[in-house]
Amino acid sequence: MRQFVLIGHDVPTEPDFSLDDLAGGAGRLDALCRSITAAFVTSHGIREDVRVHLIAQDELTITFDGRDLQRLNPDERSTAALVRKALEHRDEAIGALPAEPSPGIELYRRGFEGTLEEIADDGPIVQLHEDGEAVVDVGADALENGIFVLSDHHDFTDAEAALLEDYADQRLRLGPELLHADQAITVAHHFLDTDGYDRF
Repeated sequence: MRQFVLIGHDVPTEPDFSLDDLAGGAGRLDALCRSITAAFVTSHGIREDVRVHLIAQDELTITFDGRDLQRLNPDERSTAALVRKALEHRDEAIGALPAEPSPGIELYRRGFEGTLEEIADDGPIVQLHEDGEAVVDVGADALENGIFVLSDHHDFTDAEAALLEDYADQRLRLGPELLHADQAITVAHHFLDTDGYDRF
C-alpha cells in the first residue's frame, strides 16, 4: 500500500465553499485535488493499492482508500465535491471514530501529527523535498509501502518540519527540477512501478 499525506494549510474545514472557486475561496483546493487525482487515477481505472490523507488546516484528515473509492473522476471539480461531501459529515466524526460519508472516504478529527502517529507503522515515512537525497540512490526496495509527505503551495511550517524530523525515515528528491505536488506523485508512482526505472 502506497500512501500520500497532503498538507492543506488553507483548505476549508467547513463545506461552505464554491466548487466554482477552488483556486481562491477554497484555499487552493484545486491543486490538492490534482494531487489526489494523480495518486489514484490511471488511464482506465484507479489504483487500489493507494491511500491519500488530506490534512485540512491541521484540524481534520480526510482519508481516501483506493480499495473502496467510488466516483473519483479525473477532474478537480468532482474531486472537490467528494471533499466537500466529507466535510458535510464532519459532525459524525467523534473521538477516534471517523465519519464515513461515502465508500472509500473517511473523515477524522485529527491533524498532521495524529495522522503520522496512526500510519507510522505502515511503512517508511518519506518527506519529498528539494534538498533530500536522490531517490535513485535509495532504490525502490527501500520505499516499499512508502508514505510520502507533501505540502501544498506553502512550504512546511517550522512545526511541521520539526515533526518530520521526528517521524520521517527518509528525505528524498525525485529529480533536479522543482515539481508541483501532483507531478511529484506521478514521478514517485513511476519510480516504484518500474522498480526504480529497471522494469518497463
